[in-house]
Parts: sequence; structure tokens; C-alpha cells
Amino acid sequence: MIKNDLFLKALKGETVQRPPVWMMRQAGRYLPEFMAIREKYDFFTRCRTPELASEITVQPIHRYGMDAAILFSDILVIPQAMNIEVEMKPNFGPYLPNPIRTQSDVDRVVVPDVTVELDYVYQAIKATKELLNNEVPLIGFAGSPWTILCYCVQGQGSKTFDKAKEFCFTNPMAAHLLLQKITDTTIAYLKEKVKAGCDVVQIFDSWGGMLSPTDYQTFSWQYINQIIEALKDDAPVIAFAKGCWFALPEMAKSNASALGVDWTCSPENARYLTGGNITLQGNFDPARLLSPPSEIKKMVHQMIDAFGKDKYIVNLGHGILPNIPLDNAKAFIDAVKEYNA
Repeated sequence: MIKNDLFLKALKGETVQRPPVWMMRQAGRYLPEFMAIREKYDFFTRCRTPELASEITVQPIHRYGMDAAILFSDILVIPQAMNIEVEMKPNFGPYLPNPIRTQSDVDRVVVPDVTVELDYVYQAIKATKELLNNEVPLIGFAGSPWTILCYCVQGQGSKTFDKAKEFCFTNPMAAHLLLQKITDTTIAYLKEKVKAGCDVVQIFDSWGGMLSPTDYQTFSWQYINQIIEALKDDAPVIAFAKGCWFALPEMAKSNASALGVDWTCSPENARYLTGGNITLQGNFDPARLLSPPSEIKKMVHQMIDAFGKDKYIVNLGHGILPNIPLDNAKAFIDAVKEYNA
């Protein structure tokens, strides 16, 4: 049994004394212990070495005592497993030297045997579960099919993902075939993650906000929903679509256990749009962690009051930034632990 099950209770909508808290990208560059490992090993070596991935995963838990751990990995391990070359360039980010632009490119993409190609992830989960020793739940994650497509077609990060959108709008048959291949791989991958020990899974739709509401339903949400439907009986599923407040009413009708909200949508509006029945997660502006600790604590308490303590998971509205002072991250976590309704 997991000793601190506050996070799991919130996902079930149970009454809690205080809401649980964790931070997206909590195992990351703001931590000096993470930087020490980063100096010795490149990015994908860290992802592929179970001892390193597990050590990185538990670093923030040991330092701050969040209510959940999230496995150190990357959303782009999926395209790598699908026969798409992905590099992580220092001071640049993801780089795919052979982006997908044609039907024949899509035809070359494989739906892999995830138990073989991504075995290192499952080994990292097992190693992490040992280190966590049932203290807190472990979250596994994947990118949404649309977000993965964005990188596969664009070939790198982008402010607009114009090439990805052009591909979808000029060659929709090829785009939907690619999205389905990514979806099928992601479902198999997440199911194995749960088997290996993940207690919860989260789908990150980082670039959903690039699409219009109509195109979002066509090219993103229908595929996310396939994943939710396939996983709903295996583990709680959190769906986080950045910049997609417009889709919250539709997403709230799904079998997701919780929906992530970014900082551009107020707690009151998020509750209104979702009908008030589903657990919400978010939505502190990551840059607000640059405010003084006393102000952070005050704002966190106001945020909890606005969302309500039940059916709520305290988190940031996106990943923690690398330049956040350690004391400020601590103030964020401590504020939740000190909360009294």
C-alpha cells in the first residue's frame, strides 16, 4: 500500500484534508543534484539508464516531499521507438534530422513492439518503485499524438508548428495515418508502464493550443480520447492540454480522472467549463515562482481557495523553469502542506 495516497484520493474525487501537490518537470534543471548528473551524461543516456532515470525521479521527492513522483523520461522516446531519429541538442532542444513530410515517410514509420524497444523505461519504473518504497505514487506519461506529430513533421521545436499544420491540412490522410500509428504505440506503451508499476498516467498535449477549436477535435482530442478509453480501466488518466481551455467542456465528458489547466484560465472558469464534477490540476504560472516566497505562499492559498480543496491537485500551469530558486520551489510545496481550509 502507498503510504501517502492523497494524490490517488484526489483523482477519485474523495474528500481530503488538503489537496495534493506535485510540479510538472519537478525532476529537472532547477535542481543542483540534477545538474550534477547532467554534466556527466547526455540527455538520452539519462533516459535510457534505469539507475540514472530512477535517481533523477526521486531527487525532488527527497528534497521537497511532493505527494507524487513523475518518472524522468521524455515524450520523444515514442518516435525513437517508431524508427524516427531524434536527437537532443544542447541549448537547442529536440532535433529530428529526417522530418516526416510525405505519405511514403509515414509508411516507413513502424508501430513497434514496445516491450522490446522501450524496455529501458519499464526497467526505470521498477528501479524507481524500489527507491520510492511505497512512499508516494508514481506517474508515467506520454505526449499526445498531435504533440508528437508536431515534432516529427516540424523536425524541431517551433512557435507556430507551421509545417506540422500544413502537413495536416494538405495531406490529411497521411496525417491521420501517422496520428493513429502514434496513438496505437502510445496505448501499448502506457499499458506496459502501468504493468511495470506506474500508478497514474498523464498525457501531455503541449501544442494543442496551436490548433483552432474545430481542428483540435479533428487532429488532437479524438486521439487523446482513444488513449483515455484504452487506459481507463488500468489506471487513472490525467489529460493536460496547454492552451486549450476551449476544449475543457468536451474533455470533461471523457473518462479522464483529471484535467490539467494552464495559467491562462482562471480556477473559477475552469470549474465552470468542466461542470464542477471532474478533478482539476494546475495552474500556477511557472514564472510566478520567481516572486518572493511569502508572496508565493499567499498566491497558492488563494489558488486553492478558488479551485476548492477537493477534486483538485495543486500544480503549475506548465513545467517548472530552470531558473527558479530552490527556496521558491520549497515555498510552493510548503504552502500546500500548510493549507488549512
